[in-house]
Amino acid sequence: MKQLLILSGKGGTGKTTVAGAFIKISQAKAYADCDVDAPNLHLLMSQHVNPEQKDFYGLDKAIINQESCAACGLCAQYCRFDAIQKNGKVYQVDSFACEGCGLCDEICPVKAISMTPCIVGNLKMYKAKDVFSTAQLKMGNGNSGLLVSEVKKQMKNNKPENTHLAVIDGSPGIGCPVIASLSGVDMVLIVTEPSLSGMSDLDRIVKTTHKLQVKPAVCINKYDTNQQISNKIKDYCEKEGILFTGMIPYDNMVIKAVNQGRSIMDYECEAREAIKKVYQNTIKHIELTEEK
Repeated sequence: MKQLLILSGKGGTGKTTVAGAFIKISQAKAYADCDVDAPNLHLLMSQHVNPEQKDFYGLDKAIINQESCAACGLCAQYCRFDAIQKNGKVYQVDSFACEGCGLCDEICPVKAISMTPCIVGNLKMYKAKDVFSTAQLKMGNGNSGLLVSEVKKQMKNNKPENTHLAVIDGSPGIGCPVIASLSGVDMVLIVTEPSLSGMSDLDRIVKTTHKLQVKPAVCINKYDTNQQISNKIKDYCEKEGILFTGMIPYDNMVIKAVNQGRSIMDYECEAREAIKKVYQNTIKHIELTEEK
């Protein structure tokens, strides 16, 4: 099974719109949303079954037993994350600041501190003729990279037989969830936009893919909003030897599709035809890579 990951250097470029369109065009039997901080692929992919759900546990968090606590203050003194503060006569742990290192548990002279399992997210899997794996990280929690790995693992373990292509909608930026998303994929399509921030973030994510030895491809969304910068992006791709798969125009039908919770492939418009060409160029490259 080939895995195509769709990324963007910044938010708002149209990454999820392109991912949803690719899923529709390819009739993918397995796909995933690895933007666990703010998943939204499910808004475009109508599901007719209830998802299987399970809690995702991160690192254990410290809890202080107030009845046993001697209020000596050692835990607060040695906590390098400033997660323990005095509240009146007692000490309390800020669960958002606690990193689960367990030092306070080790040094507490009266054993009033314990490390307890903590639910940091929720895994979901829609399973019918196809498999859609996604997750939601709880506010203020870390472990996004681990949760992304679980989303991908869930998709692969439950994919239908004869699944040839999996489409993965990744996170914007170059952080932990992006790095976890890049692991094991066959190709990355970077959706960028013709703006100064778009160019800068494109360069950052291209360098990230090179370091992780994943070959990138690039397409420009809303290219006609700034033709000059679109040309600079094309020149950049040519200079860096990056596959350029096409340009998608700004199209009001995209806004209509998103507002109605549907894929742009459900509408006859310029953006739809342009995305089809981007898809054909991208898939052709995956097939050529496989032959080599």
